[in-house]
Amino acid sequence: MTLTISFILIAYILIALEKWHRTTIVFFFATLTVVTGLITPDEAWTAIDYNTIGLLLGMMIIVNIMKQTGIFRYLALYSVKLSRGSVFKLFFTIAAITWLASAFLDNVTTVMLITPISIFIAEMIGISPFPFFIGEIIASNMGGTATLIGDPPNVMIGSAAHLSFFDFLTHLTPIALLVYLVFILYFKIFVGPQYNLHKKFNAQSLNIQPEKAIKDYKLLKKSLFVFLLVIIGFMLHHVLNFEPSIIALTGAAFLLIITKHDPEEVLKDVEWATLIFLTGFFILVGSLEKYGVIHLIATLIVSITNNVKFLALIVLIVSAIISALLDNIPFVAAMIPVIASINQTLGITSNTLWWALALGSCLGGNGTLVGASANIVVAGISSRSSTPLTFKNYLKHGALATLISILLSGIYIILFL
Repeated sequence: MTLTISFILIAYILIALEKWHRTTIVFFFATLTVVTGLITPDEAWTAIDYNTIGLLLGMMIIVNIMKQTGIFRYLALYSVKLSRGSVFKLFFTIAAITWLASAFLDNVTTVMLITPISIFIAEMIGISPFPFFIGEIIASNMGGTATLIGDPPNVMIGSAAHLSFFDFLTHLTPIALLVYLVFILYFKIFVGPQYNLHKKFNAQSLNIQPEKAIKDYKLLKKSLFVFLLVIIGFMLHHVLNFEPSIIALTGAAFLLIITKHDPEEVLKDVEWATLIFLTGFFILVGSLEKYGVIHLIATLIVSITNNVKFLALIVLIVSAIISALLDNIPFVAAMIPVIASINQTLGITSNTLWWALALGSCLGGNGTLVGASANIVVAGISSRSSTPLTFKNYLKHGALATLISILLSGIYIILFL
C-alpha cells in the first residue's frame, strides 16, 4: 500500500512542478506500477475505462474534420453582424458561441479556434481583446459543465456512474446556463466600463462577410449531418443499448467513410497525449483500489457525516478548490472510486454526489489560469495580442466567477439534487 500511495503522490507533485509533461509522468508511473508487481498486466487492462477513452477519441476525430469547414470562423464573424455595433453584444455573442460549442465539442478545440478570431475582431474595432479572453475561458468551462461530452471529467463521471446524455441535460445544463448568465451580468456591470464594453462601432463599415469563411459547404453538410446523428445517439443510448463511446466511434468512422479523408491526416490532430494520460491514470487509480486506499478515503469522508446533501457540499467545495489549483482530470479519476465507495457504504441510490463532483471539478477549473487545459490554451494564444493574460490579471476575474458559480451550485444541489 505504501509504495502505490508513494507513486501517485510523487506523480501529483511532479505534475504540479511541470518539470516534465503530465502524460510522460503518468505514463512512467503507470508502467512502473506494473513492472514492480503492484498490479498485474490483466488488472491494469481491467482498470482502464475504455468507454471514456473511446468517447473522447471519437469526438476528437469528428471535430478535427468539422473544423476544416471554417464553421467556427463563420460563427465568430457572424457574431459581429449580430452585434449591430455594440461591443457588449459582440462580447455576449462570442461568449455564447463558446459556451454552446463547448457543451457539444471539446472545449480546448473550441477556444483554440475562437480565440485567434476574437483577437482579430477586437483589433478590427479598436478595443482590447482582454475581456474576450476572460469570457472565452469562463464560458468554455461553464459550457463544458452542461453535457456528458462537454468536458473530460463529465465523460469519466458519466461512464463510471452510468449516467446518460439526457441525465446531464436535465440535471447540469440548467445550472451551467444560470452561472453563465450571472457571469455575463457581472461582466456587464462591474468589468465592462474598464474595457470599453459599452462602446459602439460602425459594423457596416467593416464589410464583414461571414459566408466567405466557409471553405467547404459539401464537407460542412456531411459533418453537421453526422454530428447531429451522434448527438441523437447520445440522447437515445439507453434505448439503443450502446455505450456513448460506440456511438462516437461509429460516427467518426462513418464521417471518415463519407468524406474520404485520409485517416493519417485526421489522426495527427487527435490529442493522443490526453488519451495516454487518462489510460495511465486509470491504471494508477486501479492500484489504489486494489490495496484498499480508495475505500479508506471513502470511510474517512463518511465519518464526517452521513447526510447526503452535506457530503455533496463537501465534494463540491473540495473539488472546486483542487481543480482550480491542479488539472481536474487526474483529480476526477482519483475521486470516482471514492464516490462509488461512499454510495455503496451508505446505500445512496441518488446521483447527488456524482453531480457535485461534476460541478466542482468543471466549474472549479475557472479559478486560476492553470485550472483547466482551455485556460492554458487561451493564455498561450493571448501572448500574440497587446494585452496577454497572466496568472495575476486573470485571477481576480476567474476566482470571483468560480466563487459565484460554486455558491449557486451549492444552492442548486440543496434545492434540486
